[in-house]
Amino acid sequence: MINPGSSTWTRLRDEVCEELRDRIIAGHLRPGHRLLERDLAEEFEMSRVPVREAIQVLTLEGFVEALSPRRIVVKQVSRRDVEELFSVREALEVQATREATRRARPPDLRELERLLGQAERATLSGKPERISRANAAFHQHIVTLADNRLLASLLQPLEGRLRWLFQQINDPDQLLDEHRELYQAIASGDPEAAAAFALGHVRRYREIAMRLLYGESAE
Repeated sequence: MINPGSSTWTRLRDEVCEELRDRIIAGHLRPGHRLLERDLAEEFEMSRVPVREAIQVLTLEGFVEALSPRRIVVKQVSRRDVEELFSVREALEVQATREATRRARPPDLRELERLLGQAERATLSGKPERISRANAAFHQHIVTLADNRLLASLLQPLEGRLRWLFQQINDPDQLLDEHRELYQAIASGDPEAAAAFALGHVRRYREIAMRLLYGESAE
């Protein structure tokens, strides 16, 4: 029997969490879809405890919600949810970009450029899920370059929702152009200039997302 808290138990929880998160981001599990521990445990061929813990993680990330103790459903993302997400992103990602620019060395920039290339190829593929994952990886590496553990821990729970937002954008070419400019800003070695571009990037993206999702300005 696998003991709760063991590395195997944690791995099972993470596997279920990642799979369910991917299904929600891709739109395979729509808002209001009910998640049943029993059915999911049977599907993943494991006990209900790691499934329950995976659902708890997704609840904390804002992907699911408990309408009652026995009714867990995929959450409908509200206008307020998106506004709050962008407010937090604005504060944290601008600082991450500033610190990443200050710390980045040539090997770091080459890796960031490689991830930008992946985003370019994903954009050419026209597959929304691939595009969202590649662009999120680009942003995540900027956080890694910042080398700030507290900052990374605050941003990590937002990664899934960031991927979900990337998937809503209907103009991936524009997003790619912005990421090219963001890369150039970081490569310039000027932390304040890069931070200023990151701030504009988040705010422009917020405007696009609010218009596409809710048909209105972010203001």
